[in-house]
Amino acid sequence: MEWVWGGFRVGGPTLSRFFILHYIFPFVILVLRLVHLLFLHVNGRSNSLGVTSINDKVEFHWFYLLKDLVSFLILILFFIILLLLMPFVFIDSENFLFVDIIKTPEHIKPEWYFLFAYCILRSVPNKLGGVIGLVIRIVILAFIPLLVKNFFKYNDFFNSYLVVFHFVVFGILTWLGGCLVEWPFRSLGGLIRVLYFLLFFV
Repeated sequence: MEWVWGGFRVGGPTLSRFFILHYIFPFVILVLRLVHLLFLHVNGRSNSLGVTSINDKVEFHWFYLLKDLVSFLILILFFIILLLLMPFVFIDSENFLFVDIIKTPEHIKPEWYFLFAYCILRSVPNKLGGVIGLVIRIVILAFIPLLVKNFFKYNDFFNSYLVVFHFVVFGILTWLGGCLVEWPFRSLGGLIRVLYFLLFFV
């Protein structure tokens, strides 16, 4: 499958591999989720308090199955209400402006779910440094379960406040990612970015 776009030939084997990867990847995720549910059903759910007695554990089926089903239905209801009553609430107002091929938009920003990463990226003056910051953020999230094995057993009370503070910092990063790139917001973005990374090592 090939076509010419803007004077360039697009398609061929590279496009086919790209399409196949994006087509097969959701099925791979589905299989991994089913394997996860199988292990969860067989071995049971881990607990944050470190309880080892079988009598104190709660089985996955029916308790957690119904609990997750209710949470899923509430989430679907929220999205249905959002789509039917407020469909444009997360869309930037500049998307509704007519395109001017001579003038670049003053404030280019990504969608709202990428704003925190955009704030981390633009708060570093060096482009390579911003990309390295984004990669470090993903690597830290991947290695956290290996670094803090027994943390939750002894610091559960402290950890709950730390998680809430982490979400607050994440929300501030998202808000700063949508602000203009000027003095108060850029400096504050750099400060919050440092705080965001420090929270992983507390």
